[in-house]
Amino acid sequence: MSVNPELREQTGSKVVLVTGASSGIGEAVATRLAAEGHRVVAGARRTDRLHALAERAGGGVHPVRLDVTDQDDVEAFVRLARDRFGRVDAFVANAGVMPLSRLDSLLVGEWNRMIDVNVRGLLHGIAATLPCFADQGAGHFVTIASIGAHQVVPTSAVYSGTKYAAWAITEGLRQESDPSIRVTTISPGVVTSELADSITESGAAEAMRTYRAHAIEPDAIARAVAYALEQPADVDVNEIVVRPARQR
Repeated sequence: MSVNPELREQTGSKVVLVTGASSGIGEAVATRLAAEGHRVVAGARRTDRLHALAERAGGGVHPVRLDVTDQDDVEAFVRLARDRFGRVDAFVANAGVMPLSRLDSLLVGEWNRMIDVNVRGLLHGIAATLPCFADQGAGHFVTIASIGAHQVVPTSAVYSGTKYAAWAITEGLRQESDPSIRVTTISPGVVTSELADSITESGAAEAMRTYRAHAIEPDAIARAVAYALEQPADVDVNEIVVRPARQR
């Protein structure tokens, strides 16, 4: 998708920050929003992927190296966007990892990684954007949670725990925020992405291959993000769950 300059003029371009934008849902969100005329600041660690994304998007995506586990990095990410464009209209907290495993496999390092990225990374985003939103008197925070925030299956205990935490933190943010700040949680089901590639436990990997047979494309989630963002200022889409029709 390339940017349509006329569409940018018609829709009222927003400045949207997206984390985890080098692949999967984050890449799809950045691609769709840029195609709709918004200015997207795309953050991720894999800068080669980000630059390729920016080239494909045709000018609407601005790539920035970002590690969401580093609070200083996230603050610099938000500051760069605001310095360049004068404001930040929305922050899409998408970065996440999902190395599923049974608890008795004792993969403590993987548990810690999920907590660092899925929970601390989200909190870093909130800490960096809230002062900006408060100063502007407006803003929209979008969290990409997971169906795992709503249901637990064998091997998902820690992952589901981090995504329930993400859901709870975002709901708390919504309840505490001034009405000028909108807050949305989007919980995807099984989506075609690299997220499951980090699974090292063989049983969990095999189970995920079965689930992925009916996965939906990441643009389905990108459309949900775009829908939430396009609502008028007095409408806050609190939560959207998007899953394959076959997923229960």
